[in-house]
Amino acid sequence: MRLFITVMFYLQISVFTTGLFAQSIDAVKFDQVSLSVNAKTIKVEYAQSFEQRAQGLMHREFMCEQCGMLFNFKQVKQANMWMKNTLIPLDVAFIRKDGVITDIKVMKAHDLTTVSSSEKVLYAWEMNVGWFKENGIIVGDTVQSLP
Repeated sequence: MRLFITVMFYLQISVFTTGLFAQSIDAVKFDQVSLSVNAKTIKVEYAQSFEQRAQGLMHREFMCEQCGMLFNFKQVKQANMWMKNTLIPLDVAFIRKDGVITDIKVMKAHDLTTVSSSEKVLYAWEMNVGWFKENGIIVGDTVQSLP
């Protein structure tokens, strides 16, 4: 009987904390911004607060073909990203303050390896893996309409 009560207690704690975690994920909301590059305009989610940047695209099982996220680091820095709890492979384009793309790198789902920009940047733009190549967007291109 004692074992049963102990197991039930831990199950209740687990369900309670899992529920809180799920609520915290759902509580993070994102605005959208439009980005233009090479005469192509796309609307993406905008991660500008610490909570939004921390959440990013984690725990998503699917992202539409033309969906993505722009991270604003609020200050120019050597950017580092990883794929903890990210279920889908992504490409990331690191972008300087003047809008120039410095790097486009592939990030594998669940990979905890740090992916870094080659120079100081203000933004990172994540899209489905292969999206930048399929749309002819390369290092050196300039992104317009950055917030």
